[in-house]
Amino acid sequence: MKFGGIEKTSLLDFPGKVSCVLFLKGCNFHCPYCHNPQLLQTGAIPPILDDNQVFEFLKSRRGLLDAVVISGGEPTIHGDLAELCAMIKEMDFSVKLDTNGSRPRVLKGLLKNELVDYFAMDVKTEPEAYSPILCQGLNPSELISSIDVIMERAPAYEFRTTCVRPMVNSATMEKMAKTLKGATCYALQHFRNHNVLKPALFTKKESAYTDRELVQLKSIAEPWVKRCVIR
Repeated sequence: MKFGGIEKTSLLDFPGKVSCVLFLKGCNFHCPYCHNPQLLQTGAIPPILDDNQVFEFLKSRRGLLDAVVISGGEPTIHGDLAELCAMIKEMDFSVKLDTNGSRPRVLKGLLKNELVDYFAMDVKTEPEAYSPILCQGLNPSELISSIDVIMERAPAYEFRTTCVRPMVNSATMEKMAKTLKGATCYALQHFRNHNVLKPALFTKKESAYTDRELVQLKSIAEPWVKRCVIR
C-alpha cells in the first residue's frame, strides 16, 4: 500500500468517534481545487510510511482510537484496499472510507464483505460535468451507481460538496441534490484556497462562497435530502 501520510488523531473525520486518518497516494481525478495535490501521483515521491510503520502505530493506539479513516488521493484505485480494511477491522477499529465515487464495483465489494462502517463520497458537481475539468472520460453512470449503492447498502454515510465556482452554482446544486434525493446527510463545505492543485485558477475572491451564499445553496438542497449541513 502506498501511504502518503497520517493524521494521528482526529475528532472530526468520523462522526462520533476518535479516529486517525490514513492518506493513500494516487488519484484518478485532477480536481483543480484539490487540497492534497502531493498525493495525486503514486510514483513520483516515495511513500512516507510503509505498512509495518502504519500497523505498529495502529497497534499502539488500541484502546485510544475508535476508528480509522482511509482517505487520499482516491483509495479505491488500490487493488489491496479490501485487504487493508480487513486488517484494520481485525484490530477492532471501525473503518470510514473517503471516496470520489468513480469505482462503484469496488464499493460493492467492500459492502458485500462488511469492510467499511461509514462512507463519505464527494459529489463535486453534476455528474455530466465531471469531464474534462475534473477527470477524463468518466461515465456519469458510474457516479450514479456509487450514490445508489451507498444509499441502499452502507451502514452509515454522507455525501459532501466543496462549494467553489465555477463547478458549483445554484443550478448545479439543485441537480446534485435531486441526484441525492432521500440521502441521510449532505454536507456543503467551504472552499479554502490553500495548497490547492491549481491555485492560479482561484485568485479571484468570487471563487469561494460567503457564509450567506452557502446558506442560500443549503436552502436549495434541503428539500431533497433528510439533512443538509454546512461545514
